[in-house]
Amino acid sequence: MEAGIVGLPNVGKSTLFNALTAAGIASENYPFCTIEPNVGAVAVPDARLARIEKHIPTQKIVPAVLKLVDIAGIVRGASEGEGLGNQFLSHIRAVDAILHVVRCFEESDVIHVEGSVDPIRDVETIDTELMLADLQSVESMTERATRTARTGDKDAKLRLEVLAECQKLLAEGKPARGLVYEEANLAKAFKELQLLTAKQVLYVANVDEEDLLGTGKHVMALRERATAEGGAVVPVCARLEAELSELDSAERAEMLESLGLSEPALASLARAAYQLLGLQSFFTAGEKEIRAWTIPAGATAPQAAGVIHTDFERGFIRCETYSVDDLDQYGSEKAIRDAGKMRIEGKGYIMRDSDVCHFLFNV
Repeated sequence: MEAGIVGLPNVGKSTLFNALTAAGIASENYPFCTIEPNVGAVAVPDARLARIEKHIPTQKIVPAVLKLVDIAGIVRGASEGEGLGNQFLSHIRAVDAILHVVRCFEESDVIHVEGSVDPIRDVETIDTELMLADLQSVESMTERATRTARTGDKDAKLRLEVLAECQKLLAEGKPARGLVYEEANLAKAFKELQLLTAKQVLYVANVDEEDLLGTGKHVMALRERATAEGGAVVPVCARLEAELSELDSAERAEMLESLGLSEPALASLARAAYQLLGLQSFFTAGEKEIRAWTIPAGATAPQAAGVIHTDFERGFIRCETYSVDDLDQYGSEKAIRDAGKMRIEGKGYIMRDSDVCHFLFNV
């Protein structure tokens, strides 16, 4: 699963990307780095890993990983080919969710592309370009679906129904993510459209060092906008986070303490992005390794097993599972088993966030 970092030019997007993917915020036992010039992987900080290690000593801890794509700065007219035009559109279309970096600090030395700092205007600029691009896509897809529907194709008729609703919403200046379908066929047709504005958005307010908690007027305006959309805002000082990412653990802890912070803001951002994508973690634990595995919320036990290895899913028999809270309460897997709290789950089990699992399979 991937999240794309978008924003206007010079809002701190690349600074944030570089800080997120710097090895400094990763577990010492797991390598994180930039995979390609604009693609990187970042650890998702999770205190539950340390809680598990407290009871199950291990050689290595491996956190969940989030893949990030740094998308070129978007400018007015991008949907018409201005700037990198189609290149940024294709990159956004390929990701699962959007981290929208919005400048919320004043600084005369950093020129704003629009000449002044106004987070709401900036958000609307990006939204407008994405909606215009989606309108073009919807019109093109409607023409194709109309031709196919004349042959009696049921899927094409279903697609036309969804496209008509999308076009109406976009024409009103509203993003496509406002559409929610309960019926499986309609939901599937909507997802297959791959509209840019259908993707969930997390706003990242790039603040200065005087507003680390995001209580200034610019961030508050952005929070109000996000709340109205059912979204969220994470305040981050990209420049400070870049500095923190270059420090060793002791220096970083000292600097955070001097700022009155318990962890880098990037930790909160990584977790928020993980949740935005509708992801959750389950764990495997042993003396060689404790690892967090990423699955979509609602995944079954066989699907979770398949994340570890396809053979686990293909030959799934059952899984033994307990929660991290159970481990804290009883202190060991043996004590959990003796207390009758070790659960045996079959193929229909829906995984819970915080499950610690052992899978039994046969191929």
